[in-house]
Amino acid sequence: MGPSRGHNYPGRVLLLLPPSETKIDGGGGPPLDLDALAHPSLNPLRAELAEELVKLAADVPASRAALGLSPKQDAEIIRNAELLTSPTTPALLRYTGVLYDALDVRSLRGTAAVRARTRLAVGSALFGLLRADDPVPAYRLSAGSSLPGRGTLAAAWKPRLEPVLAGIAAQELVVDLRSGSYAALARIPGAVDVDVLAEHPDGRRTVVSHFNKAHKGALARLLASTRAEPADAAAVATLARRAGLRVERKNNNLNVIVPA
Repeated sequence: MGPSRGHNYPGRVLLLLPPSETKIDGGGGPPLDLDALAHPSLNPLRAELAEELVKLAADVPASRAALGLSPKQDAEIIRNAELLTSPTTPALLRYTGVLYDALDVRSLRGTAAVRARTRLAVGSALFGLLRADDPVPAYRLSAGSSLPGRGTLAAAWKPRLEPVLAGIAAQELVVDLRSGSYAALARIPGAVDVDVLAEHPDGRRTVVSHFNKAHKGALARLLASTRAEPADAAAVATLARRAGLRVERKNNNLNVIVPA
């Protein structure tokens, strides 16, 4: 592959992260400008969803119901009300929580930081797909949210987002670290899928829930900062094993095995 690939990911690997419910407030950037985001073909739906969230925020009970919020979370509704006027910050710095703590992108320096910014992307219920540096405001919209008068977000995003991801996957190795609800927004042909399984003393294995995010964040940090350019699932597994992770591979599916 040549150095120019016709899209925003100059590396050979793209690491697709889930977003997080928790986000930092504020930011040093100007208000949301959809034209400043990658993948402008997604802008019509981005604009529709943003306008719907702002309108919904005027009805607090309806917002709670649609977004799955409790009264203690009404600050999230205020965020949505200010969605079009609040300051922005790069997407990779907007999201917080277990996965992003383990990724700890702020601590990367030099070429490792440059690699991370080119390799990392975020799947978003509001924006569809974000580059690491895309400037976004704080907001609340989950993949499982149900906006009034609209079907599922998966039904809205699939026809728009799947062609974009398919185009990237045709040129890059995509490592899909999204959770199930975000993966449902769009399939990615040929992507490397990652699951985290806990192995019990009796040999049983169960899906890791909460700490799944920490292990995926650690793997994302490794793959984002390495000098290597893994070309397939086997190469990803080899890099992970060299870093001390226990990984099993079946075709394009990787299982990270951790003690229960």
